[in-house]
Amino acid sequence: MQFGIDVDQTDYGVRITDLARAVEGAGLESLFMTQRTHVPASRRDIAEQIGHEMDTSQLDPFVSLGAAAAVTSRIKLGTGSCLAALYDPIILAKQVATLDVISQGRFLFGITPGWFEEEMRNHGLDPAFRWKVIREKVLAMKALWTEDGAQFHGRFVNIDPVVLGLKPVQKPHPPILVGSMGPHGVARTVEYGDEWMPAVSPSVDLESNMKCLDRACRDAGRPGMPVTAFLWELNEPLIEQCAQLGVARCIVYLYPLRMDVVQPFLERLMHIAERFAS
Repeated sequence: MQFGIDVDQTDYGVRITDLARAVEGAGLESLFMTQRTHVPASRRDIAEQIGHEMDTSQLDPFVSLGAAAAVTSRIKLGTGSCLAALYDPIILAKQVATLDVISQGRFLFGITPGWFEEEMRNHGLDPAFRWKVIREKVLAMKALWTEDGAQFHGRFVNIDPVVLGLKPVQKPHPPILVGSMGPHGVARTVEYGDEWMPAVSPSVDLESNMKCLDRACRDAGRPGMPVTAFLWELNEPLIEQCAQLGVARCIVYLYPLRMDVVQPFLERLMHIAERFAS
């Protein structure tokens, strides 16, 4: 089982380049970044809640991970998760391909439509259709990454044939990690994803969900899929459970405000990782 961290990266916390070097230096496998495009003024209360105080100051994950790629050579770099339903799929496909090229094939494309409805509406997205929209955009991006003269015609995405020479380093494209819980999340992952990325806590029946994933893969004629488990904290019994169930990667949340907080956290996580080295 591999280990990494998932961070809310802000303009007043540890610099992304310093953080990336620290993660690689600690021997961890991966660095993921969350995304919040903005906080609508009508929901200013969100930024006052514990765990969301950094939402108004988050750095863009693609620009930031590009900087992280430039100062590292080994760690995988991921979005955890990109709010893919909010993007133009042609632009997002190019951003993903660009980051995969810059990192020499180290990018992991974690996606979700998110939960913040006011944020979605400011991007012109009706929250009721967010999963249908993200499905079409992912399918369109897959075509753009793999086909010459790619096109896509759906209810929400309509792209006439295009010439897009830029392709990702990873073939057929960077792994798509679908952040969605329960049976519906499993179904979405099997339909258009490459890995399942659930948020795991002691209250989540991970074993049942992973059995559901195995059944869905068999029914779809797909091989079993890797699971990347997101944990809100360093919970060793929960990590132990993930290892026993065959989870491929655990990423643990960290708010990197100061390096004197980051470094001990990374050391503790790496100490745990050594026990579960694959």
